[in-house]
Amino acid sequence: MQSLINRQLDFMGKRRYAFITSAILLLVSVVAVAWQGLNLGLDFTGGTLVEVRYATAPALNAVRETLEAAGFQNVVVQTFGTSTEVLIRLQETFEAGVGDQVVDLLRQTGSNVELVRAEFVGAQVGDQLRDQSGMGMLVALGIVMLYVAFRFQYKFAIGALLALVHDVIIVIGAFALFGFEFDLTVLAAVLAVIGYSLNDTIVVYDRVRENIRKSRIDDMPAIFNESINQTLSRTLATSGTTLLVLLALVFLGGDMIHFFAVALLIGVTVGTFSSIYVSAALLLPLKLQRVDLMPPQKDDDEEGEEELP
Repeated sequence: MQSLINRQLDFMGKRRYAFITSAILLLVSVVAVAWQGLNLGLDFTGGTLVEVRYATAPALNAVRETLEAAGFQNVVVQTFGTSTEVLIRLQETFEAGVGDQVVDLLRQTGSNVELVRAEFVGAQVGDQLRDQSGMGMLVALGIVMLYVAFRFQYKFAIGALLALVHDVIIVIGAFALFGFEFDLTVLAAVLAVIGYSLNDTIVVYDRVRENIRKSRIDDMPAIFNESINQTLSRTLATSGTTLLVLLALVFLGGDMIHFFAVALLIGVTVGTFSSIYVSAALLLPLKLQRVDLMPPQKDDDEEGEEELP
């Protein structure tokens, strides 16, 4: 166990600072959601969809500014299929002629625009999506807990579940705090964060279990440090390359996936932190011991009876 003594980084020694950081982030997130609420997108609130076709690809920012200058609020403009097909999302109540009104405004800028469709997305659909998406997230967390409990031990399941809830609350809290639009693409990103964070946590837990079974000591912080250091290069390489891709999507991906990429960017960063600190460090207050992972041994009397013909 010489490597345990000469470990590179003392993660468990700094766990109190990590817990304080997590507590502050969670508190800010909960207050932001409770006080400001989420800026729900058209998928959840209902509103108007207007699809138009340009002769040449327009500048989406110019389209948005034109509509906002005319009095439309919370306008979302994105390409739809091709660069000349533009989908405009308005949170105003649908009215007859709103499509023609939008097209007339855009034509005043000198653009060649034609109306493809204008339709209403009802609030009832938004309520159904919100309820089903929330239930889907709860089901996903429940299945994750059962999987980890079956593969490892119930204390690992509790630690993994708390780490995942930690990541989800912070991502949602960031969107509430900064007023980012929360739509179905962001919800998909939150579910993806659950999968990403769980993958990192499983890697760390697998090494923790292996080192506990191989070691001759009961110093859990030392074993956790060794395990995290052994998986650290893999964790940083995975998260680093993922963050590079997400940064490219944030700045170059366009409006359609902008907040999807932002949610993943926040989630991957927080998930990397939680897989290194939160998920493993939580096993200490849960009082994980070597005996919890050791297979049960048969009594000598039972072994002798089995050897009798």
